[in-house]
Amino acid sequence: MSIRIVIADDQASVREALAVMLDLVEDITVVATASDGAAAVTEVTAAMDSGGVDVVLMDLRMPGTDGIEATRILKGLFPDLPVVVLTTFSDERSVLDALGAGARGYLTKDAGRVEIAAALRAAAAGQAVLNPEVQARLLDAVEAPRTQEVPAGLTPREVEVLRAIAAGLSNREIAQQMFVSEATVKTHINHLFAKAQLRDRAQAVHFAFTHGVVGQER
Repeated sequence: MSIRIVIADDQASVREALAVMLDLVEDITVVATASDGAAAVTEVTAAMDSGGVDVVLMDLRMPGTDGIEATRILKGLFPDLPVVVLTTFSDERSVLDALGAGARGYLTKDAGRVEIAAALRAAAAGQAVLNPEVQARLLDAVEAPRTQEVPAGLTPREVEVLRAIAAGLSNREIAQQMFVSEATVKTHINHLFAKAQLRDRAQAVHFAFTHGVVGQER
């Protein structure tokens, strides 16, 4: 089954190249492109009435309505629609703003077709995706000093799991780090997601930073 996507980027050459490149991927169909955030909202809304949209590939910095605001608007209109950011910016603030707006993935523009396609598939399947450069930035911040306050009534163990998620660790890696089973890790994750009202790991990363579980940009 083909994944239907909308691409938003203010640079025509980038937008058109992405459309051509991704349309060549067997299980991906580009249904529309947009030159800014407002146009992205318009194109997605129109496409929803004619076959639907599975994922939006969103540039971050665009004139007028930028990618952050467009993501926020789209998540308000279509809460289950995943947005993957594709941008040249990988600083901590940009990543957190995008995740806070509801983006499920964050890639930098040096990503190739295979990596972008994989991120779109993962987002369509409900998974969060951060590319290695972005993950490294967040990992550096995880090592920064943090508050001792426990947010949302989380237990110390749940906070430990949350910090590990923010650092990009998989369930298996968290289990190895904590010397527990993967089933125990999944239980902790389910509990902390319920307490903090989180839907996915992307929201968990944003929650960890904004609530001082890990360091903020200094």
